[in-house]
Formats: sequence, structure tokens, C-alpha cells
Amino acid sequence: MSNLADSSRPTRPAIAWIGLGIMGSPMAENLLKAGYSVTGYTLEADKLERLAAAGGTAADSIAAAVADADVIITMVPASPQVEAIAYGPDGILENARPGALLIDMSSITPQTSVDLAEAAGDKGIRVLDAPVSGGEAGAVEAVLSIMVGGNQADFDAARPLLEALGKTIVLCGPHGSGQTVKAANQLIVAVNIQACAEAVVFLEKSGVDLAAALDVLNGGLAGSTVLTRKKDNFKNRDFRPGFRIDLHHKDMGIVTDAARTVGAALPVGGLVANLVAALRAQGDGGLDHSALLRGVERLSGQPTAG
Repeated sequence: MSNLADSSRPTRPAIAWIGLGIMGSPMAENLLKAGYSVTGYTLEADKLERLAAAGGTAADSIAAAVADADVIITMVPASPQVEAIAYGPDGILENARPGALLIDMSSITPQTSVDLAEAAGDKGIRVLDAPVSGGEAGAVEAVLSIMVGGNQADFDAARPLLEALGKTIVLCGPHGSGQTVKAANQLIVAVNIQACAEAVVFLEKSGVDLAAALDVLNGGLAGSTVLTRKKDNFKNRDFRPGFRIDLHHKDMGIVTDAARTVGAALPVGGLVANLVAALRAQGDGGLDHSALLRGVERLSGQPTAG
């Protein structure tokens, strides 16, 4: 990782972290635990206080956060937010030093990542798109799956840092490839959650003990990380957000648009995208995506809870 810093700087690169939400805060804290210095910026004052309490440094602007950084990591909700923090006189590209590495870990459109890499290259700034999967629990436990797009040399340099955040770290191809794989991930997760939600309602209406049924299902071919992570949400109707329906709705828009562009049919994915959109329209956008269960309950004439 030393090639991210010049000879006058410490061996470990100085990190700027932009975006300290549900995912960003625990991820930044894991870098602090791994011995990195982290200067953070976000819009919520309480998140900056949390970073400072964990040993990081709070900055009062993007420019201040990135000015001396070797590596800049961004974790914000969607493409418009990435563009807002990256471009313009107060943005990352105008204030980061040449040679810095920008790692965008947001989930955005592949084209946004390609455009960002091109614009950053004109400033001498290297870029990786590196969205993640694993949700809040994966972020806290530092076991995220990280899918990366960009150059091999930049990936190799960033890998030690990424290993403080996740367990499965793969270079998927050139700029934008990480986002394409993340879109596929979100497709699989949404379909899986929907299938689990339908099974839960079917089991309960059939009078089967739900806890016992989910345990045995998860031990066979129907088992999945989704079921492991979300079965307590289903059983307890606990839909506190780990990953909000609003964000999964955004991601389903990304995957359906990208699939249309390349001519890939998503018959099941399109249906689940509509079910996610419907749940959001019913006012459940701020709930965890396991709340797809509420949509199945409504369709089944069953009172919703949680």
C-alpha cells in the first residue's frame, strides 16, 4: 500500500471518508481499528461526533477532508449524491491532490462510475468503483463482499485497505464493472427476499411453526445468506432499516435500466422491481428491505405488523 503515499508520508495512507450513514460509519470505524487515520465529512453532525469518538477526525467540508488524503472513500446513496460531492469547486476532484486514489463504494449506475473515472483522470486522480454487499451487519463485522471496477494496479494498491472492510474482494473488470456486478447482486437479493417473504406467509397461513420451518429450510438447498440474515426480521416483524426499501428501489431501477441497455430479459426481476416500488408507494420506503413481507401480507389479506 506504500505506493499510495510518497516517501515523506507514513506507510499507511491517510484516508478521507465522505458519507457516514448506516454503512459508512461502521466501515470508517473498521479502518480506524485497523490503524488507519481517517478524516471524515458528512452532513449529519452526530455522525461526525461518532467518528471523532472512535478516534477519527471530523472535517467541516469536503475540501478540508480530502486536501491531504492519499485515499478518498465515498459512501453515499445514489448517483446524484456522488456527482454532487465529486464535481464543482467545492468537490473532491477540485480539492484532492494529484495521485490520490478515489474509491467510490456507493451503489450507482455503471455509467456514472465510468464518467467519474474519466473526469478524475483529467485531474491526475485514480478511481475505483467498489460497491459492497452484506448490509449493515456485514459492514459492522467487516465481512462485506466488495466488487471492484478499475485498473489492476490501483486494485492491488487498495487491497490491504479493502481487507479491513470485507472478506470477498474481487476485481470484476474495468471502470463500471463493480457497479454492474452490484446491480446483479441487488437483483438476486430482492428476488430472494421476495421468495422468502412469500414462503413465510404461506407457512403461517398453513399453521406451520415458522421458526422450525425456517431453520430446516435454511439447512437445505433453499438456504441462503438472505435467509440467515433476515429470518429474525421475518419472525419478529422487525423492519428497522439495515438496507432501506428506498435504496433497493433505486438499485432495481439501475439493474432494469442496465439490462434493457444490453438486451437482457429480466422477467422475474421486473416483477420484483414493481413489488419494491409498490411497497415504497405504500409508505414503507424507510423500512428494511425484509419489509417486502408486508407487501405479501397485504396481497394475502393478512394484517401487517412491524
